[in-house]
This record gives sequence, structure tokens and C-alpha cells, in this order.
Amino acid sequence: MRRSTAAVFRGRPVNVHSVRKIAIVSSFILFSHNYQARHGEEESLCFFSEDRRFEYGSQRSSVKMNFFRGVMGGQAAGSQPSGAETIQKLCDRVASSTLLEDRRDAVRALKSLSKKYRMEVGTQAMDHLINILQTDRSDSEILGYALDTLYNIICNDEEEEQDENAQKQADDLGAQFTDKFIQDPEHVTLLLTLLEEFDFHVRWPGVKLLTALLKNQGVQVQGVILVSPMGVSRLMDLLADSREVIRNDGLLLLQQLTKGNAAIQKIVAFENAFERLLDIITEEGSSDGGIVVEDCLLLLLNLLKNNSSNQNFFKEGSYIQRMKPWFEVGDDNSGWSAQKVTNLHLMLQLVRVMVSPVNSPGATASCQKSMYQCGLLQQLCTILMATGVPADILTETINTVSEVIRGSQVNQDYFASVNAPSNPPRPAIVVLLMSMVNERQPFVLRCAVLYCFQCFLYKNQKGQGEIVATLLPSTIDANSISAGQLLCGGLFSADSLSNWCAAVALAHALQDNLTQKEQLLRVQLATSLGKPPVSLLQQCTNILSQGDKIIRRGSKVQTRVGLLMLLCTWISNCPIAVTHFLHNQENVPFLTAQISENLGEDERLVQGLCALLLGICIYYNDNSLENYTKEKLKQLIEKRIGKENFVEKLGFITKHELYSRAAQKPQPVFPSPEQMLFDHEFTKLVKELEGIITKAVHKSSEEEKKEEEVKKTLEQHDNIVTQYKELIREQDAHIQELKEQVLSMTSQNEQMQVTITQQLSQIQQHKDQYNILKLKLGKDTQSQSNSQADGSQVNGLQTEELTQLKDELEELRKQHTLLKTQLGDKDALIDTLRSEPTQTTEGSARGTENTELLKELEALRGQIQSQSTEINHLKTERQELLGRAEAGSSDGVPSSNSPVDFAKIAELESRLAAQTTDMERLKEETKRSLESRADLEQQLASATSTVAILQTEKAKLQTEVQESKKEQDDLLMLLADQDQKIHSLKQKLKNLGETVEDEDDLDARDQTDDDDEEEEEDED
Repeated sequence: MRRSTAAVFRGRPVNVHSVRKIAIVSSFILFSHNYQARHGEEESLCFFSEDRRFEYGSQRSSVKMNFFRGVMGGQAAGSQPSGAETIQKLCDRVASSTLLEDRRDAVRALKSLSKKYRMEVGTQAMDHLINILQTDRSDSEILGYALDTLYNIICNDEEEEQDENAQKQADDLGAQFTDKFIQDPEHVTLLLTLLEEFDFHVRWPGVKLLTALLKNQGVQVQGVILVSPMGVSRLMDLLADSREVIRNDGLLLLQQLTKGNAAIQKIVAFENAFERLLDIITEEGSSDGGIVVEDCLLLLLNLLKNNSSNQNFFKEGSYIQRMKPWFEVGDDNSGWSAQKVTNLHLMLQLVRVMVSPVNSPGATASCQKSMYQCGLLQQLCTILMATGVPADILTETINTVSEVIRGSQVNQDYFASVNAPSNPPRPAIVVLLMSMVNERQPFVLRCAVLYCFQCFLYKNQKGQGEIVATLLPSTIDANSISAGQLLCGGLFSADSLSNWCAAVALAHALQDNLTQKEQLLRVQLATSLGKPPVSLLQQCTNILSQGDKIIRRGSKVQTRVGLLMLLCTWISNCPIAVTHFLHNQENVPFLTAQISENLGEDERLVQGLCALLLGICIYYNDNSLENYTKEKLKQLIEKRIGKENFVEKLGFITKHELYSRAAQKPQPVFPSPEQMLFDHEFTKLVKELEGIITKAVHKSSEEEKKEEEVKKTLEQHDNIVTQYKELIREQDAHIQELKEQVLSMTSQNEQMQVTITQQLSQIQQHKDQYNILKLKLGKDTQSQSNSQADGSQVNGLQTEELTQLKDELEELRKQHTLLKTQLGDKDALIDTLRSEPTQTTEGSARGTENTELLKELEALRGQIQSQSTEINHLKTERQELLGRAEAGSSDGVPSSNSPVDFAKIAELESRLAAQTTDMERLKEETKRSLESRADLEQQLASATSTVAILQTEKAKLQTEVQESKKEQDDLLMLLADQDQKIHSLKQKLKNLGETVEDEDDLDARDQTDDDDEEEEEDED
């Protein structure tokens, strides 16, 4: 902020003598300093900067030189200054130097020392540097040095050579200096103002400094920027900077600015950030681009993640459609660079942010619809089935496709129709399941395929039916591999992870679908040759009971947990499945034995799941088996296990640490295969059934009977209520029909009333027309004296009379229309005649000179035409005379009029020659007139260009005047600063007892000298 001259001089007027003396003193200071540098002793203080080495010498040649050396910051001989002393002297120099060059050199020296002596420069020089930013706004070089110095002391650069303790100390130091800088919010506002400077040496270090502040104390700096007027808008302007260095660092700045602040994210988004960022990504080559594309994508993720407003704005702005070209991968996918993998990974994350399950269902569904309509889903499926794609990109693509199709019936149907490019073609679901049950595939890839399968079946009863149908005997195709076959193969393989994944996938095919649970009971498996087939349910329980005897790769607990989750999901809310499960006599003893045993820590989860399965058998039991009714099962629990022990074992599920992790989000994300135990949807089922089963186990038989009676009573009441509801619905429908009939009849009545009114009005019109026509025709109507007679007369009109009246009326109307048309034509003609003089006047006023020239040209053309006519006439007469002369000579008869004729011919020839000469003269004059007109037009064009040049020069001169005024203001400010410094120095000299002449004394002496010189000149 530039200080005003009036404030510096405290209201005193600036005179020429003061300015002259300030300049003299400044020149004297510079002369003394230069003299010291040339003739001083060999002691010096060296400051090193990035581009130069500066030496400031000093000597003790005189008292006056020592004084100025003290002011300029000289060093005594014989001792080498320490870093802190050097920094202190540089700070004094910055604070006290009047010359801008001296302050600039001192700040440059502080910059060179700021990295090595970070603590000293930060504690001693920060206030001086901030003061430089406030006062020396006119010099971009010193501003750049000051900003670089502040950046060096605030920024925490991570160096590889530093150990953890040194790095932690550096971070703490940066945080301390950041707190000191932002104690006054005006400092941040000042920094935002400096970013408006276009000078590279000011803008770039300003961007870096603000980024460092946000890294160290992001929340506080965000708060200051948020309340600063146009603060965010100034930062958004960095993206439009033509210098790539500033634009790229501006991206890093906006990344730090938008972290965790929804308000700033919204402001940045509505400052057209999406459009600018997508343009930069396109310019840089999309996925083939460099680190700039990565920075843009990280900023987009900051703006969109967990921000529903920005997500809606992104979708409504049709920016989803612009994401499709990012995923256009060619046939040759070899040689992916690390940067391309990173960029594509972030692009896939950006798509997932828009369709994340944590978003609102409506917003997610809308984005899924847009992605399908613009072809983005199809492009992702192309990458999914392509060859040569890196494994991590393939994994992230599977996760992205999963969330794009999750809960969207249209997208799920499309995904079911996608085929892999194999021979023969196979559905993409089958190819993915082959990867899931293949233990050689990476763990993260198998998790991604499982998530994709879960999302495909989420709220998709059609897809669930298709998967279960591949297991039924009537649909099995021996020549092809189906999804059901792969799931069964994984369920009974020797790999525990395949067992778990297949069990969870099959459980999702049964989720909230009673029909498919019953259909799956029909599945029969051939275990070995010569033995009868067993049901899938029985085979699952057999493997569960023989878990310790089967050799498996991986965790045996994982296999048992997966099978128990499948069985719990299968028989829950399905009494028929419960009956099938209890029909096997070995199942209940196995469950009670597992629950009652005291097993290790790893087996507690299995005990809890066994308790859950037994509780489901109690709650959903329809008492169709006498040996395993609800009451008998509860008695068995009480005798073999104990109710309290049963409830305690049931609680082991929700107390497990992996249970809470799986309940957080649908995607199965696990650090290792051993920790893959719970499924997200199964945690919901446990939460729903735990309390219900606990109550069901604690209820006595009497309470059960009472509850059954209450249920029956409620059912009866429900039936009665249902009957009344049906009756009420029928009555409501009948009432609705009657209302519609009333409304239709009311509308018909209104229409009839309107028709009657129109007919009455027409009758009245006919009456009036008839009376008028009678008067015109001179009929006698005096006998019609009363209204009754009028009525009878109207009623007595015959059809022919009415027809005649209508024809006459129509004729009159046509005549009236014709007259109106004629009147309108005449009015238009009058307006045209009125407008012609005006147009002629305007035309003549616009081009007076051209009109005069045209008039002269027309006059000349008229003269030429008339003379041409006369010449032709004379030529005709001459031809006639010549013909007569030839006829006379041929006859041989002398004519008495021949001399007269010859004289007349001679006269005509002379007149013809004169007219020809005049015509040539007029042609020359016409040509000269045309040339004169062309010259005038050329002069007019040159005059117009001259005016434009003069206007341009005028604008340049005005600009130079403004710049001169600005330089004059800067000079006045500099002179004012110097005058203030000189005044303070004089005051110090007076305090020290030195004799100093005031300005008034000098003025008086100058005036006296001038008077003496004038007197001497007068005497001479």
C-alpha cells in the first residue's frame, strides 16, 4: 500500500529547495559510501546471493566517514561477525536504509542466509520483511526477495538426509513461524493482494508462500481467505496464467486450499473450476499427460468427494460426458508409463466418487444413468475385457464398474450382456468369477471381482434368478461353464479363500429373495461315482461338520465362517429351508456341540455363528417337525448350553473387531486374506436378528402360547380390517364414479346454458338486423306497437326471409371489408409520400459533396446526349443532300439550287466539325471530373487514416502522461522519505550537541547572497 506524500510531510508543503537539498544529501551519502569502497582498509562484510557477491568495505579515514559507515552498517576491523550478528545488522539495514538499493541488497542477503540460519532470520527479520511487503510495493525485485525469504523460513522441505527428529524439529519451526505470520489476518490479505501482481518475481514466490502457509496451518489460513473479499477468486485467476510454472503451482495451492472445507470447495466449483480443470487435462493429453494432469485430478477429487452440492453441479454441467475420452484405450496396451497408470487410477477414482454408495441414492442413480447414456460404462467394460492392462488398473476398473452398476437395473442388464473377446465368447461375469476362484490371481483382484458380483446382484432379483438357474438340473449345459458351476467349484475347493468368496457370492444371490432360497433347495450334487446325489444344503453342512478333517490351504476358520454365513442367509425368513435343515438329524447336535465347547480365541467367532444359525432355526420354525419344534429346541438349549451362555456366544459376533470394519462400507477391503471374515450385507442381517433371537430364546412356553394367541387375534383383526378396507375401497371407487358423473353432467349443463345464451343473442341480432332492413326498404312498421306483436312477428318469419337477410348481411360485410382494405392502401400510400421527402433530405445531408459531383456528371452526360442527337440529325440531313446531289448529277440536268445546296452542305460540315470538337472537349472534362472525384475519395481515405493514427498517438501520449505522473508520485514519495530521514538525523545531531543549520537559515542565506549579487550588478 503506497503511503501518501501529505502523510509523510505531515501537512507541510513540498518546496523546490527541500527537494533539492534532499537530493544533495542523498548524493553525498552515496559519494561517501563509494569512496569508502574504493579507498578503505581491507576489511569487508560479504553477503552471498544466488547470482552475485556483494562487498561492503569500510575505513576510518575521518570522523565524517565513520559516521556514515555507522549509518550504512559497516563492520569494525579485526573480528569476523557471526551469523546472528550478520542477520541483526542486515535487519537494521533493512529498517533504517533510505535508499531502495540498500534495502534490496540487504533483503537479498537475508534470502541467501535464510536456509542456513532459518531460526535467526525468522525470529529477527520476519517483521521487517512484512514491512517491506507493505511499503515497497513499487519495486518488484525487493518484493520477490522478501517473499522468497519468508518462504524459506516457513516451508518445511523434507530432505532425505535428515533423520526423523531433525525433520520433526523443522516441521515445528515452520508451524511456529506460520502462527507468527498469521497472527494478524491482514498479512494473509496482503499476500492475496500481492498475487494480483503480474510480475513473475512477485507472483510465483507469493503462490509458494501461501501454499506453505496452508500446509502448516490450513484451517486458520482457510478461514482468513474465506472471509477475505474476492479471496478465492484471486486464487482461481492463477489457473488462467499463461506461465505454466505459476499455473502448476496454483494447482498445488488450490489442492491445499480445498482440503476439508466444504464452503471453499463450493466457491471454487462455482468459479468455473470444473471447466478450467477439464480443459487443462485435455490440453495436457488426458491419461497420457504428465504430473499436471495428476494435480488437476487430485484437485477434482477434493472438490467432489463428500460434497453433494458440487457433485450435483458437476452432473448438471454435463461434465460426466467429458470424462468418456479419458478411458479410450487402444489395442496396443503394452508399455504403460508409471504416470499414465497414476493418472488413469485417479480418473477411475473420480468416477467412483460420483457413484459412491455413501452418496444419496437419488444422486447416485442420476449419475449412473448419465454414465450409461453417454457411453462411459461401455468404455469401462471395454477396458475390463482388454488385454495388456496393468493389474492395478484392472482392479480399480472392476471396482469402478461395480459401483456404476450397483442398484441400477439398466446398467446391471447391460453388464450381464457384455461378453469377453474369447473363442467361444463367454459372459463377462463368468470370466470374472473364474478369476475369483483362481487362487493364483492377486488377492486385491479377487476382492474386486467379488465386489463386482455383489453389486451386480444388489437389488437385482432378475440377476439373482439367472445365477440360481444355472445350478438347477433343467438348465445345466455340460458343454459350457456357467456361473453356478464356478461358484460350486469354489465352494468345495481346497482353497479357503475361494470357499469364503464363493459362499458370500452365493449368499448375495439369495439376499432378500424368498423364491430363490426355495429354488436353491432343488440343487443336487454328485459327490462321487456310485453314490446317490445330495442336496447343496446337505453338502454344505457335511463340509461344515468335517472341517477339521479336510486338508485346506489357508485358514480353516475362514471356510467355516463363509459356510455359516451362507446357511444363515439361506434359511433366514424361509421356513421351508429351516425344515430342510432340521430334517438332517446330525445338524442340531453338531451346532449344540460347537456352542457348548470351550474353544480357543479363533473358534469363538464360529461358536457365535453357530448360535446365530440355531437361533434362526428357532425363530423361523413352523413346527412341522415334531422332534425340532420351537419349544423342544429351546429346551435343548437350556439343558445343553444354557440360555445365558447361548446369548453370550451369540454376542461374540458383534464384538469381533473385523465385524465393525466390515459394517462400515459395502466394498470388501482387507489388508490380508486371513482378515477376510465378514461380509457387509451379513452384518446387517446380524444386527437385525440378534435382538429378535435373544427375545425368542428367553420366552417361555406360556409366553409363546400367549404370543401365538395374540398373533392369531391380530391376524383375525387384520382380516377384519382387511375386509373393511376392501369395502371402503369399493365404496370409495363407487363414490368416485358418482362424482365423475356429477362433474360430467355439470359440464354438459354449463355447455347447454352457453349454447342457449348464444342462440338468444343470435335471435336478438336477427331481430335488430330485420328491423334495420325494414326501415331501409321503407316497409310500414307502425302497426307493430307492443312487444307481444314483435314477438309474434319474429316467430312468424319464414325460412326464405331469414336466408335473404343473411345473404344481404354477408354482402354488406364484404363491402365493409373491401372499403377498409382500400382505405388502408390509401393510408399506406400517404405515409410513403410523406416519408420520401424526409429520406431525400437525409440522403442529401449525408453526402453533399458526392451529390454535387453526381449532378455535374449528369449535366455533362445530358449535354453529350443532346449534342449527339443533334450530330446524328445533321448527319442524316447531310446524307440526304449528298443523295440528292448524286441523283442530280446522274440525271445530267443542272439544278438551279446546286450552289445553295453546296453552301448548305459546307455549313453543315462545319457545324458537324464544331459539334464533334465540343463533344471531345466534354468527354475530356468528364474524364477530368472523374479523376478529380477519385482524388477527393483518396484524400478522404488518407485523412481518415491520419485521424486514426493521431488518435492512437494521442492514446499513447495519454498513457505516457499517466506513467510520468506515477513516476513523479514515486519520486515525491522517495524524496519525502529522504526528507524524513534527514530531519531525524539532524535531530540526532542536535541532541549530540552538533550545530546544524535549519532550512529557514539556508533559505535566508540564499536570499541574502542573491540580493548581494544583484546590488553588485547594479553598482557595476
